[in-house]
Amino acid sequence: MATRRFGASVLHDVLRLAMAGSAVAALAYQIANLEDADVFRPANFFSFFTVQGNVLAIGLLAACVLVRREDRGPTFDAVRGAITLYMVITGVVFALFLSGLQEELQTHIAWVDFVVHRLMPVALLADWLVDPPRHRLAPRVALLWLLYPIAYFVYSLVRGEIVDWYPYPFLDASELGYGGVLVRCLGILAGMIVGALAIAGIGNRLGQRRP
Repeated sequence: MATRRFGASVLHDVLRLAMAGSAVAALAYQIANLEDADVFRPANFFSFFTVQGNVLAIGLLAACVLVRREDRGPTFDAVRGAITLYMVITGVVFALFLSGLQEELQTHIAWVDFVVHRLMPVALLADWLVDPPRHRLAPRVALLWLLYPIAYFVYSLVRGEIVDWYPYPFLDASELGYGGVLVRCLGILAGMIVGALAIAGIGNRLGQRRP
């Protein structure tokens, strides 16, 4: 039994590294492609929530390999839950509002688009379900995860006003006005609240069942 469990753990870590590697390759290839086309703007590229989320996900998957489950503290589990939420947000928002806009999102290369918008969100959520948190996550912790997306909304609006560029259509205050942006962001935020509480709740339930 111990040997079987060890083998499953090794396979899980291999899959984590494979997913992280695929995201690194996708982002690097996209940057190289944009540079070749002379349209790569680092400040714009790294202002996409998708890019930021994937960078965080790469670091998280590597950390999960390096830090054994029995060595993970409450903070580790809380940060892991937050990044899982951000990747789920990435996948859901893309599917609902941004599908078909890959050219504007600078993910027009099909396999890059697949990795950052579909594969990685599913991989992070699956990783959370297969290897749930060791420590119980209180609802207030899950709600704290929303501080980063809120800060991102504010950053995007302030920077967009300055440079006249917005990463996503629903954040484009020059087209929608600040009222229109606020309505859309509040709708997305409501979904995030539900998602955060659901991810924490499911993690708590699965964590309790795990020996």
